[in-house]
Amino acid sequence: MGVMKRVSLVFKAKANKALDKMEDPRETLDYSYQRQLELLTKVRRGVADVATSRKRVELQMNQLQQQANKLEDQARKALGMGREDLARAALERKASAQAQLNDLQVQYAQLQAEEEKLTVASQRLQSKVDAFRTRKETIKATYTAAEAQTRINEAFSGISEEMGDVGMAIQRAEDKTAQMQARAGAIDELMASGALDDAVGGSRRDDIQSELDMMSASSDVERELSRLKGEITATAPKQLEGGANGNSQATTQSQAQDQGGPYAPPPPAQAQPAGIPVSDLPAAEPQDGEGS
Repeated sequence: MGVMKRVSLVFKAKANKALDKMEDPRETLDYSYQRQLELLTKVRRGVADVATSRKRVELQMNQLQQQANKLEDQARKALGMGREDLARAALERKASAQAQLNDLQVQYAQLQAEEEKLTVASQRLQSKVDAFRTRKETIKATYTAAEAQTRINEAFSGISEEMGDVGMAIQRAEDKTAQMQARAGAIDELMASGALDDAVGGSRRDDIQSELDMMSASSDVERELSRLKGEITATAPKQLEGGANGNSQATTQSQAQDQGGPYAPPPPAQAQPAGIPVSDLPAAEPQDGEGS
């Protein structure tokens, strides 16, 4: 039982929230005003019905009054002719008509009081309806102005639904533009590296030519390496010879000083002929196991 009450409460709360979201105060005010006009129309119709009934009773009263007056005249004439019995019958009918007239007078007074009450109620209701109409128009104008101001503020702040959709569209366009720019940049890099040349040319890359190119590049490296080794080998004996001469000269000078005799420097080495670069000298024979 408690679960059903909770379900009913949740359903009513959801329905109330949905209705509150869908409700337009201007439409509600217009509907309330329409209902008040319908009620005012019913009250006026009631006043008219009571007035019609009162008028009908008034007509019946007039007829009964005329009939009573006529019967009284007949009774007077009958007495003048010596017909007392006719006069008594006329007076009896007059009494009956008078009794009906008295009842109609009571009913007429009630209808008249009811008509006056309904007339006052109708006037009051008319005043309330007029005041409600003025208030309704004021509230509608205020609500319309507030709604317009809210939409303007939302548009300026960018939080309205329309502006949100526009912002999302702009964001999607920027994302797609960035993606296309990245794709174009990647394709440019692939084309610059030659990765797409075969695909564009419609032919596959020649693997044999690639291998030959790699071997040629390796052969060039080995040749350059052999040249550098030859230069290093050609300059190494000269450095060793210069070092040995220096040591021998120092030893001879020391021996001469010990013996007390003067030191005589050796004759200068024969200079290398000018105009012959070192690179043109014959390269030394490579040792076993060195560059091929």
